[in-house]
Amino acid sequence: MRTRRRIIVAVLAALLCALSVSPLPVYADMGPKPSVRVYVKNLPEGLCYGTLLSEEASTGPQYVWDGEPWSAEYKENPGHEDAAFDYETWLAFVEYEDPDGYFFLQTEYVVSETKAIAWTYYPPYRFKILLYFPESDVFVSSGICERYAFDSYFTVDMNGVDIASVSAGEGALAPYRSYDYGIEILSLLARVVLTVLIEIGVALLFGFRKKKQLVFLTIANCVTQVILNVVLNAVNYYSGQLAFLLFFVLLELIVFVVEAVAYCIGLRRVSEKPPARTLCVLYALAANFLSCVAGILLAFLIPGIF
Repeated sequence: MRTRRRIIVAVLAALLCALSVSPLPVYADMGPKPSVRVYVKNLPEGLCYGTLLSEEASTGPQYVWDGEPWSAEYKENPGHEDAAFDYETWLAFVEYEDPDGYFFLQTEYVVSETKAIAWTYYPPYRFKILLYFPESDVFVSSGICERYAFDSYFTVDMNGVDIASVSAGEGALAPYRSYDYGIEILSLLARVVLTVLIEIGVALLFGFRKKKQLVFLTIANCVTQVILNVVLNAVNYYSGQLAFLLFFVLLELIVFVVEAVAYCIGLRRVSEKPPARTLCVLYALAANFLSCVAGILLAFLIPGIF
């Protein structure tokens, strides 16, 4: 009994230490923004620039050129040296007339280098993908696209597109949604497995070593963690990382309460010698906190999975 108490005290002390050094920096402008990423496959040889034409005349800091010389965003213009366009290319985009009246917001990408358009700060909600091949002075555009998630991914396959035969304004590009659901499923499974392993490890430290106890705890953790992670994945998909963090804290508290109640009832029923309710609550607290901290740490190390 004394050994078990020492282990519990040690675990709780570790929780306090972990909380005091938890790497959770706070920034004044930490709110993530929606993004649109367009990947271009089988791009023809030669220089290619790209942008997203917007249904609106502005979005965030991006806007249609207002005619003022100082606001023309090409790299030879003082104050805009970081722009990707030279004057001739910028002028070609400015003079491009979209048949549906979509706007060029002076945001540009060298697609021949990056093979992608990554608009990660206030992208337009409805847009067209526009590629420009300056060596042949040809524009190739898509039809109207729309953001479908907080981080929307599209792929354009240029295979079979003959830019020499494309008419101005023709929707020759056929982008398709390419959100990687496989990675999301892998991420969900990895988080669930990690959480169950950690919480079972903590259960052993708390003296829950009988087969019935471990089976009950495994089932309970699988149920709560699958529900938790499915909900969080949906929140992240539709609302982004800031909403994810807010819901993460709220749902973790709910999971702690649910598991604490479940352990107080279930563990006492499957145990030959029913544990004290206080021990069950402390176990729920320790197990959830440690799995939460482990998830946060791994999110910094493997952001693609956690």
